[in-house]
Amino acid sequence: METPFGTIHSTNITPDVRTGIGGYSFEAFDRAMRQGVAADGENLYPVMPYPSFAKISAEDMHALYAYLMKGVQPVEQANKENHMQWPFSMRFGLKFWNIAFLNGTPFKPDAAKSLPWNRGAYIVQGLGHCGACHSPRGIGMQEKAQSEQGESGASFLTGSTVDNWHAVSLRNRWPAEAFAQFLKTGRNGYATAYGSMTEVVSHSSQHFSDSDLAAIGEYLSSLSPNEETRAVMPHEVARVRESDLYKTRGGLGYVQFCSTCHQYDGRGVEKFFPPLANNSSVQSKDPTSVIHVILSGWKSAETAGARHGFYMPGYGRLNDQELAEIISFVRAQWGNQGLPVTAADVRKVREAVGVRPEEMSKSALPRFADFLGMPNAEQLVYGMRLMMDSKELMPQHVGDVLECTSCHLNAGTVAHAAPYPGVAALFPTYRPRAGRIIDIKDRLNGCMRRSMNGKVLDRDSREMLAMVAFMDTMKVDVKAGQPIPGRGVGKIDHNIVPDMANGKKVYEGQCALCHGDNGEGLQRKDGSFVFPPLWGKQSFNIGAGMARTYTAAAFVKHNMPISASPVFPLGQGGLTDQEAVDVAQYFTHKPRPDFVDKKKDWPKGGKPADARY
Repeated sequence: METPFGTIHSTNITPDVRTGIGGYSFEAFDRAMRQGVAADGENLYPVMPYPSFAKISAEDMHALYAYLMKGVQPVEQANKENHMQWPFSMRFGLKFWNIAFLNGTPFKPDAAKSLPWNRGAYIVQGLGHCGACHSPRGIGMQEKAQSEQGESGASFLTGSTVDNWHAVSLRNRWPAEAFAQFLKTGRNGYATAYGSMTEVVSHSSQHFSDSDLAAIGEYLSSLSPNEETRAVMPHEVARVRESDLYKTRGGLGYVQFCSTCHQYDGRGVEKFFPPLANNSSVQSKDPTSVIHVILSGWKSAETAGARHGFYMPGYGRLNDQELAEIISFVRAQWGNQGLPVTAADVRKVREAVGVRPEEMSKSALPRFADFLGMPNAEQLVYGMRLMMDSKELMPQHVGDVLECTSCHLNAGTVAHAAPYPGVAALFPTYRPRAGRIIDIKDRLNGCMRRSMNGKVLDRDSREMLAMVAFMDTMKVDVKAGQPIPGRGVGKIDHNIVPDMANGKKVYEGQCALCHGDNGEGLQRKDGSFVFPPLWGKQSFNIGAGMARTYTAAAFVKHNMPISASPVFPLGQGGLTDQEAVDVAQYFTHKPRPDFVDKKKDWPKGGKPADARY
């Protein structure tokens, strides 16, 4: 643990006699837990939260001692030496720290409160030692409220920044059940565990009994709000204004880098991606955590109720100004009350957490935010929207429920997910499937008929011209004949023989969570789709490139399961080549719409071996 005074290492508390606590009597254990004094008389640094453990009942202290001595296997492992600056390396000063700040009074129930309330207070103040992170520290690094009893301390649980993470105020008036859900699963409708709190949920609080979780919720929900939480109390989520989303740099940055997971409405996706609307950390007066998690990435807690942890990749490759624009947008939308952040704020956290900025060439990944400075900005933004909201904006032309971005992930900005950068430079080009030279408009209409199972657009329609303008701008400085990094969906060996039975197993274990047991996709409450159906009447037809086994396999290999690793920008990947081919064979050969003009394809030969017809 890094402190302002040096580095402290936790110690071996297995019952090994030589390197652990096997030689501790109960009295020595009790003294260490309540007073911070080791068996040899040496004072412990108060990063070990003995001021909180002093509140533990005698019965529970005996139970802890019995467990550590009888229920844990002894491990001989020497303790690491601490590296504290002088004079803090001299432990005798901790005796005076205890005199000044240690309140050894055990927990006293409040007779005016219910039994569950008192149980919750006991856990929070004592065994749970929640104040160790969530209460601010004083000049002596003591919890400001630790010398006061429970909620009477004005600073108790009002939030604090630890290890470059801001532990938010717990006086936020969440409903009691929201606290219980958070501690059980690492998420609720207001927040998601991040930083060291992810470890707390994964290794500790998910195992609490339901009655104890309910008790903690009852206690925490009763605490009066402080200045910070009063400004960001739970509120009704407001709809984001289109002018904010599509006419500001922060809004367009959010669309490009965040909306795939967190959605336009900021509500995220239940059980998958956390909400940003109503999120306590997002709105916090101290923006350290929201900056930190965007720079460094994060993985959700793995619990009995959520066995799949989802990664958020780090976006440290974006520059400080870009990140400040996006974070400021998020902190002010959907009814959020957070204040703007600056590039200097981002830079400060970046330096503290050691995330070095990397050059991410805009020629390789154009920024939607830069459209605003172009003469045809309105047309470019509309073209981008057509690619992301295809069904909503072109209902007469899209026959299934897919969007262009269902295959061209993040509006076509992800390598090996059919990205758009540079593609327009390939046209006009000869396509064997058409048996002739086609232009970019032909290519777009081909997608409309096949992947979207719909109808072609008029070549001079507003929609077609907007999409062509968008694609042309995404071409950046790529010239015809130049190699395009990340083009297409990547490669996979066509000699791999598909195993349909294994593909079914892979689908059930890796894909059904998002795409449904029967390939039906995942819908929002309003009927729109978060994740598209992979087969059935509402999916792509047999004429789509994704209906071919090895094309689908390459896409799956490079992009699915989504958020399975901390790879920028979405965190995909995880299947072997064989598994990708197997699962592709499985879902591409499920029932799907026919393609009426299939007999016209490959008129001059060259049909791929894995074509569906």
